[in-house]
Amino acid sequence: MRFTPKQDFTFPWTSERFFDAMPESVAGIPLELNPLHFAEPSYDLIVLAYQPWYLSPSIPTTSLFHDARFKALLKDTPVVTLIGARNMWLNAQEKVKQYLLEAGAKLVGNIALVDRNSNLISAVTILYWMLNGKKDRYLGIFPTPGVSDIDIQRTNEFGKVVLTHLSNGSWPALQKDLVQHKAVEVDSDLMFIEQRAGRLFSIWSMIISKRKNRKAWLRVFKYYLLVALFIVAPVVLLVNNILFRPFVGRTIRKKKEYYLGLN
Repeated sequence: MRFTPKQDFTFPWTSERFFDAMPESVAGIPLELNPLHFAEPSYDLIVLAYQPWYLSPSIPTTSLFHDARFKALLKDTPVVTLIGARNMWLNAQEKVKQYLLEAGAKLVGNIALVDRNSNLISAVTILYWMLNGKKDRYLGIFPTPGVSDIDIQRTNEFGKVVLTHLSNGSWPALQKDLVQHKAVEVDSDLMFIEQRAGRLFSIWSMIISKRKNRKAWLRVFKYYLLVALFIVAPVVLLVNNILFRPFVGRTIRKKKEYYLGLN
């Protein structure tokens, strides 16, 4: 089933529309969806595929969780989340987990597909793709944007893992099996950046939402984000890796184990 808002988001994005989606994405403000149609009254398993926007579930995804019929369908139903992200998805998944908990669903697995290129390179290529609609090599030198074709093809392998546990009813062991098949991985550097960026996005969302001159503040946020992404984040990450990371290895491992799991 594909779900869309009544006022859908066109692709490719304009720069103005892309940044304008930030406050509502972070704040979890839904839009009205087109009517949902379910083929069956209940399901043995629901695979929920979604994208993170600004380290939060996309606005269409948030809107879906506000639909009464979908929430009723989720109750007592096993759910596997399938994430397609640039590279950061931890905060978004935490919010989705809360939505699923409130609906009474049973989260049994998580698969995260990401762009495996470096953070800065993937930021350049994803902006090129989103603003131009072309999934090719920017300037002929950058890699293809988004999740690689190889990783997309590997989802067949993950599907077989999920099918085995669906057939056996062995849901408690599914996530461990998916982790062993590298269906989800957590990068320590990205985890460090995302934990801090998530709090900053929440602050920016509140500031912009309360301002009458929204467009002006969105322009300020745009340049802040570019500076933070391409200048501040690499410096802060370098300092952390040299001065602090060697002394907090155990804490990092615990955090990674948490995000690899479902609790």
